[in-house]
Amino acid sequence: MKSVEGWADEIVVVDGNSTDKTVEIAKKFTDKIFSHKNELMFHKNKNLAIEKCTSDWIFFLDADEVVTDELKKEITDIINNAANSFDGYDMPRSNYFLGRFLKKGGQYPDTRVRLFKKGKGVWPCKSVHEQINMNGEVGHLKNNLLHYSYESLGEYWKKANIYTLLTAENIKKERSGVFVKFLKYVFYLPIYTFFNIFVRHKGYVDSWQGLLFAKFSALHFPIAYIKSLR
Repeated sequence: MKSVEGWADEIVVVDGNSTDKTVEIAKKFTDKIFSHKNELMFHKNKNLAIEKCTSDWIFFLDADEVVTDELKKEITDIINNAANSFDGYDMPRSNYFLGRFLKKGGQYPDTRVRLFKKGKGVWPCKSVHEQINMNGEVGHLKNNLLHYSYESLGEYWKKANIYTLLTAENIKKERSGVFVKFLKYVFYLPIYTFFNIFVRHKGYVDSWQGLLFAKFSALHFPIAYIKSLR
């Protein structure tokens, strides 16, 4: 929130019934704080945040993301440009994993739409890692959004628990037979995911963090499959 303080016309926060100091901290920056139940499909809260915004342009941030000074300047230059013809902009996102910003493994540039005109963007609320759906033309920014996604193993597995639960719900809805699901989620997808991240997209360049990220990403599927059996 410090990275948007002072140059954003308003800061809107939607809190998913947190039990830590989130609301207390947020009150230091804004009085536009809305509490809502933390549903398994957490993107619903993101759409609520969009609804509560009143400005012409919306810049969306998750709680673990930070705007660099370079990105801030690029954004302010864009929205103050009367000749701007785009309805939204995507930008590269740099992902932090256990002490390193990942450069390979398909984790960079991890382009995301985060800046858009009000009424032009919405979260579909269908999958875990979905992006904002845009109704209009999208331009491109060059400076990075910093994503401090996993600063510790505990943080990783806490988030992974939610993501695997969502995937488990989708597995339950699949019409494939039991044996087909077993092969897909216990063998095919884990093997494919590991080699796709670590070999094809050169995750090995990111040292042991790249290896762990590939391994953990592969484990997502068998874990979700086991949860789908409950």
